[in-house]
Amino acid sequence: MNFEKRKDLLGLKDMSREEIELILDTAVPMKDVIRREIKKVPALRGKGMITVFYENSTRTRTSFELAGKYLSADTSNLAVSTSSVQKGESLKDTIQTIEMMGPDILVMRHSMSGAPHYVARNTRMRVINAGDGTNEHPTQALLDMFSIRERKGTLEGLKVAIVGDILHSRVARSNIYGLSKFGCEVRVVGPSTLMPPEIERLGVRQYFDLKEGISGVDVINVLRIQRERQHAGLFPSLEEYAELYMLRPEHLELAGDGAILLHPGPMNRGIEISTELAEGPNTLVNEQVTNGVAVRMALLFLMMGGRRDEIAA
Repeated sequence: MNFEKRKDLLGLKDMSREEIELILDTAVPMKDVIRREIKKVPALRGKGMITVFYENSTRTRTSFELAGKYLSADTSNLAVSTSSVQKGESLKDTIQTIEMMGPDILVMRHSMSGAPHYVARNTRMRVINAGDGTNEHPTQALLDMFSIRERKGTLEGLKVAIVGDILHSRVARSNIYGLSKFGCEVRVVGPSTLMPPEIERLGVRQYFDLKEGISGVDVINVLRIQRERQHAGLFPSLEEYAELYMLRPEHLELAGDGAILLHPGPMNRGIEISTELAEGPNTLVNEQVTNGVAVRMALLFLMMGGRRDEIAA
């Protein structure tokens, strides 16, 4: 498969299983690069990447920048808070200005769903969606899938429960789209007020009771409760949410043998997950951070036409 023919990565909804597998397979040797004393290969020497984040980010933005640097690409970041955007410059004009500076690839996060799709239609640069509104966050789902496959040995036919604020979660949507392509049974668990209408049309099973929803699953992916949404009154209080939906060590006993726990971060300990469980051996939060760099390295490598024999250079 020639991944270079795909100009952009905007979501997993329209991505094939074969493309996902290629990214995950390529991330394996990329993770080996991260573990080296000298974390550098010349695969993308002479290529340019810029990150443009209209929303705050630590893990995603930093991991993309490190991924580019480990592959020897020239990387830059547009600080939106101090850019001409604050003077009223339109998104289209900002992107056209960036394009004239010559980067090959644009990594973009935006609060508006569909913004990266609009940009992709209006630029020659390759565009990677690093999260758009409540739509998708494809690279987070890819690193989640890589983490699951690394620990479980396969993605095929697993039972996966996604717990928390499904309504506002782009991570949940991308995971649903991606995991469904591998025959996984995907469950969504949370308060009814945090469930999108007709979510079951995506082929998932809906649960409002935590214990019932995670019973017998192989993977529990806990989502961040977005405190900035709390003013909307979608649940009475954080304390009540924690009482009903916070993951505790005893919950793993309800899940399947060897069940693992994921969280996209940052965690709200004592609300979404207990500290004891967050630091337990079944929780892959730290591995997810490392795997995020490896997966994003793989994606940049494939989209910018890297050759497999260069990984070991």
